[in-house]
Amino acid sequence: MSAGQQGSSGRGRRRQSGHALLLVAAVLVVLITVSDIVTPTDIHLGPLLVIAPAVTAWAEGPRTTGCVGALSVAAQAFIGWHSHALLSRNVIVQVISLAVLSVLIVALSVVRDRRRRELAQVRSVAEAAQHVLLWPLPDRLGSLELACLYLAAEDEASIGGDLYAAARTGRGARLLIGDVRGKGLPAVGEAALVLGAFREAAHHLTALPSLAASLERSVIRYLADFEPEEESGERFVTALLLEVPDDEPVVRMTSCGHVAPLLLGSDEGRVGVADLDPAPPLGVGLTDAGGSTVDELPFGPGDTLLLYTDGVVEARDRHGVFYPLAEHASRWAGCAPGVLLDHLRRDLLAHTGGRLGDDVALVAVRRVPPSPAGSRVARALRGALPDGAAAVRTEPGGPEPVPPGPYGPEPGGPEPAPR
Repeated sequence: MSAGQQGSSGRGRRRQSGHALLLVAAVLVVLITVSDIVTPTDIHLGPLLVIAPAVTAWAEGPRTTGCVGALSVAAQAFIGWHSHALLSRNVIVQVISLAVLSVLIVALSVVRDRRRRELAQVRSVAEAAQHVLLWPLPDRLGSLELACLYLAAEDEASIGGDLYAAARTGRGARLLIGDVRGKGLPAVGEAALVLGAFREAAHHLTALPSLAASLERSVIRYLADFEPEEESGERFVTALLLEVPDDEPVVRMTSCGHVAPLLLGSDEGRVGVADLDPAPPLGVGLTDAGGSTVDELPFGPGDTLLLYTDGVVEARDRHGVFYPLAEHASRWAGCAPGVLLDHLRRDLLAHTGGRLGDDVALVAVRRVPPSPAGSRVARALRGALPDGAAAVRTEPGGPEPVPPGPYGPEPGGPEPAPR
């Protein structure tokens, strides 16, 4: 379900709730008025009429709330007229008090509506920023079916520090999922940097360790200029880089401090956790092409990789119990990626009561037999690569030819010094 559809359904539910509360308020005015009239004269129920505008303000705007408040004041005056005490000091004080309280409730309703409009504007801007930063992943990429999900922890924004991206190369597909330290809009800058660097470097570097080293250099250059002094040395990005070749039933991964993905078998209920040898996170100055390792796992047709950020497994329920992702993902191991993430989204929100403590990103990747059209594209892309580029093997720690330019060291130039 898209954000627009969720917003429309939410507004529809609020309208229905508002109409119901308005009916309750009208019934309360009638019941309190009749009850005050039929009860003995020493019992005064009129002051309870303030409940009606208070209930109305929960879901309706200032105008409707003001109308209900005026109706309550009129009902209080009618009670005084019926008891032949309209001009008595007691009734006058009750009418004035009810009018003042109704005005205060309307004023609070005005402030709340203004805050609601500001929040809606911030959310619309954040949603636009999310669409620009986190490009929607394609449903199909070569021999892969993809689906992605992003849930933000910030009430005022729909974007934070979690990120994901995919790129089609001549030999297969490459994917990235990562998590910038922190959450909310302050982490957007670093997320945008990493995504931009990956989208370009993924097509130039033939080995995952070199790609990780390129992202490390980009993050260090960014932090050297934009890292706040009070957070010096504390900013970093965890990342998981994946490569799925078209012609081999494997997936290769290089982890820079990121959580290992789940491998869901084609038969329902079989779930495994990838055993990775992670390098340090990006931005701490310790990730280089020789220090990162490549972990290789079997990944055949029908298998699904579930990539996620730590906000998923660190989500707690009201008793403090962490969300058991592997256990719950096994229930839908045989589902298509989109269906799998839809189940996990509902299950995660139900587990946390709709309140996330950290941003959440999920990417499901299922391998399917490549289509003839995808094979033609792969051959065309492979033919467009420079001579010999497709023949370079991805060996952990091995030498890696790096083209000159912003994503690799200039010929003869020094490597960036560690931070």
